[in-house]
Amino acid sequence: MEIELGTKLDVNRIMKPRIIMLLALCLCVVVTRAIASGDYPNGSGGINALQQRDKPYLVLVSIDGFNWDYMDKYPTPNLDRLAITGSKAERLIPVYPTLTFPNHYSIATGLYPANHGIVANSFPDKQRDRWYFIHDREMVEDPSFYAGEPIWVTAETQGMVSAAFYFVGTEAAIQGVSPSHWRSYDDDVPGEARVDQVLDWLAFPESTRPHLYTLYFEDVDDHSHSHGRNSSENVEAIKRVDSYIGRLLEGINRLPYKDRINIIVVSDHGQGAYLENQQPFIVGDHVGLDEMTLIEGGSYLFMHFDQADEERAGTIADTINENWAHGSAYLSSTAPVGWKVDDSPRFPDVMLIPDQGYAVLSSNDKVGKINAGDHGWAPGSADMHGLFIASGANIKAGVELGAIHNIDIYPLMVSILGLAPAAKLDGDPKKLADLLKPDP
Repeated sequence: MEIELGTKLDVNRIMKPRIIMLLALCLCVVVTRAIASGDYPNGSGGINALQQRDKPYLVLVSIDGFNWDYMDKYPTPNLDRLAITGSKAERLIPVYPTLTFPNHYSIATGLYPANHGIVANSFPDKQRDRWYFIHDREMVEDPSFYAGEPIWVTAETQGMVSAAFYFVGTEAAIQGVSPSHWRSYDDDVPGEARVDQVLDWLAFPESTRPHLYTLYFEDVDDHSHSHGRNSSENVEAIKRVDSYIGRLLEGINRLPYKDRINIIVVSDHGQGAYLENQQPFIVGDHVGLDEMTLIEGGSYLFMHFDQADEERAGTIADTINENWAHGSAYLSSTAPVGWKVDDSPRFPDVMLIPDQGYAVLSSNDKVGKINAGDHGWAPGSADMHGLFIASGANIKAGVELGAIHNIDIYPLMVSILGLAPAAKLDGDPKKLADLLKPDP
């Protein structure tokens, strides 16, 4: 560009287009770097990054309380269909404690509760003088309780859209990130409606179609608690949930990209029965229960002291162990190594775990109020073991799996989705690697 001497320059006319072009170029550089690095700290915004759009799809289905051997005992044609076309583990071993919230979040993060923070269904955060309760909406949605990186945060922060029709942790913006689509838990929503919503999400355009889905059913757990795991009511619940799986499979089969979809079906734990004529151990007959909060479920009892007192905890545990023939009291320091209990103040001061089939209660007035079926016994108890089936585009058929651990599911999921895993994991990526077809 040439300018004659003495000409008055219109700086705005000359510079404004250049500034606009420069800003646009800078924006392009920022976006390109974000795409290249997978850096979406606030989530995908409901739009898949370009490099994620040709990735596989994964539907993670949880059937709460589904025992490892239910498929052998009761009609489950749709789960059978998945197992035949994919691979099934003999059983899925839960983490301690064998309760819903810690196990679901271990599946989601690949971490033990000591590392992801959800150490029970209800527990204290003594540093902030607060309690997490599973039925307290404010606490469940408080991200400060959740550590680790759940699979939907892994996806969202790498520019992959995710959707959740219930799963522990999906109602809180963990690390400031939520699934692009999620629902607050409401057990009045029928299973069919949950499946239909997932199918609606699966029908979204490619740019906004989630690649990761969670789907949760509580029917089996509810009915096995209320009526017992071998009751006609629970058998009907098993059949009903199996029909939900069939509805999901039929819907997926109608999609033109069905050959890119994977399904993993899990349960958080199994369900056990109390032995007939067993006599519950009554804790209050042996030790004082003042100045503590008790969390009890028949198959477990947790003591949380108002003030930390190691000497008192040791004395209580010793007294109980001297008088209890069918269970044990543990401190964090004496719990079995495999339970991965640490000295976090979120764990109970004293943990009472009966032998499988026996009960522990705080007082005699609780006798007769325990459930027909329960979970919460030690994770090594066979009745606490759950279900694992994987099938679909990236899963080999017919791989024989023995007992597997639920912390190893997260590494499998990130491999299926082609994502970089979280920096911290307890799960081993090698454990389920043989399930995967070779990467084309």
